[in-house]
Amino acid sequence: MADCAWGLDEINRTYHDREWGVPVHDDRVQFEYLMMEVMQCGLSWALMMKKREIFRACFDQFDYDRIAVYGESDVERVLNTEGMIRSRRKIEAVIHNARCFQAIRAEFGSFSDWLWAFSDGKTILYSGHEDGLVPVSNGLSDKISKELKRRGFKYLGSITVYSHLQACGIINDHGSDCPCYAAINRTYPTVRKRRYLEKW
Repeated sequence: MADCAWGLDEINRTYHDREWGVPVHDDRVQFEYLMMEVMQCGLSWALMMKKREIFRACFDQFDYDRIAVYGESDVERVLNTEGMIRSRRKIEAVIHNARCFQAIRAEFGSFSDWLWAFSDGKTILYSGHEDGLVPVSNGLSDKISKELKRRGFKYLGSITVYSHLQACGIINDHGSDCPCYAAINRTYPTVRKRRYLEKW
């Protein structure tokens, strides 16, 4: 048995209790979660949560259609926003990824539909994860990362993608003693699977 061993302040507790692991089928929310993972690379998730409203203000509430037409003046605007992470490469990656995101939507109608097809529309319960044996990546995140990279996405390696799959509810990695674990399983369709090419 395992609870979610997060050292939680109020912001992160709210995120854990209300968002993390709850299945997401809204493309704007998918894009927000995914781009927050991009911004996190090399930094802590706690910092991302503290800067979340700054990100939302800088990136038009993560409206991928608006972000996709950003130009150099927008990059400078974001870079010069007080409290923003001053990484030109990450900001340019968010803009580039918005265009790649649009391309998936154009092909499949919905990014969420495309992504959830990898789990047949069900939340995956990997054996052992509910007991705290949670990897940093696995075969599924490897597969999706490779496909995203093939489609041009940046800053989305397997570890980053695994974190996104946890956040958007494709994988339920709450601990078995966490109330969220049972609530998600009770509310959404799930499938149990064996551990799959996991890395630590």
